[in-house]
Amino acid sequence: MSGLTIKNVRKSYGAVDIIHGVDVDISDGEFVILVGPSGCGKSTLLRMIAGLEDITGGEISIGGRVVNNLPPKDRDIAMVFQNYALYPQMTVAQNMGFALELAGAKRPEIEKKVGEAAQILGLQPLLGRKPAQLSGGQRQRVAMGRAIVRDPKVFLFDEPLSNLDAKLRVKMRAEIKALHQRLKTTIVYVTHDQIEAMTMADKIVVLQGGKVEQIGTPLELYDRPRNVFVAGFLGSPAMNFLEGRLTGGPKPTLVLPTGTSVELVNAPAQADGRDVIIGIRPEDISFATDGGVPATVTVVEPTGSETHVALEVEGKEITWVMRERAELTPNQTVKLSLKSPNIHFFDKVTQQRL
Repeated sequence: MSGLTIKNVRKSYGAVDIIHGVDVDISDGEFVILVGPSGCGKSTLLRMIAGLEDITGGEISIGGRVVNNLPPKDRDIAMVFQNYALYPQMTVAQNMGFALELAGAKRPEIEKKVGEAAQILGLQPLLGRKPAQLSGGQRQRVAMGRAIVRDPKVFLFDEPLSNLDAKLRVKMRAEIKALHQRLKTTIVYVTHDQIEAMTMADKIVVLQGGKVEQIGTPLELYDRPRNVFVAGFLGSPAMNFLEGRLTGGPKPTLVLPTGTSVELVNAPAQADGRDVIIGIRPEDISFATDGGVPATVTVVEPTGSETHVALEVEGKEITWVMRERAELTPNQTVKLSLKSPNIHFFDKVTQQRL
């Protein structure tokens, strides 16, 4: 058993609380991503798992063993850092095998494990090179190879792709996911990039202000966000929000602050008569054939397969992702339909899902 349990873990620096009683259960072989905005506590939590930060309270278990007081080297984890942390004077092979050498492994065992990891990562032609002779993507592979040779119970990744260009990040995302499918080792991965989280994770932990907002599969969080924060954080472009008062009945209607009434397809019964925030994904907006919400086009961005349109509605900016071709120009007025079955409803005060 190589799972990971985080139970009521807290972290404080003096009187300042950073992590507020986090609970996460990670199954053996699961790929879990900790995601959230800068300063939410995700890297601090990862460093506590690694033993690089002391915990103020709670319990961390790896493979059923409490590791609160164990140094990093005794936790059976391997960490891949954002800046690669390679030794510049060593070759690729030496960098990958150094931890094994420190652990007292024999030369034949080191060479065998380095060779196996190099084959998995396509590093065989580079084993004699030094880090300065490698590209960013190659250096990241070496850092991953150094982790693989240790055969740990848990891999920890701290924003490993943030220093790579956009095209290489996409490639490395696929490589890390394929690596996990091959090794089937538990991975805890930190990123602020919600696209990385959506495309790579078995399970996502959304953090905000040192607290867990929601845990679930990528599609669970995308389709049923628990609150406005999660709804707005996951998805690119982000979910749009409008405020108003909801009236129920056979034809639910949202009355916007200016008095404009918008027909909806459905609404939760408990939302009737309440002030709500509705959330609608950019891809769920369409042209209105009758009625609709007046909107002013501000920016049109063709991407090839889609067109991203920024609009102003009731003083708020929203984004519409159009998959069909349409001639829209800035300052043009259009009518938008919100008659989608995928609209999300949140209480205006608590911002929790209704």
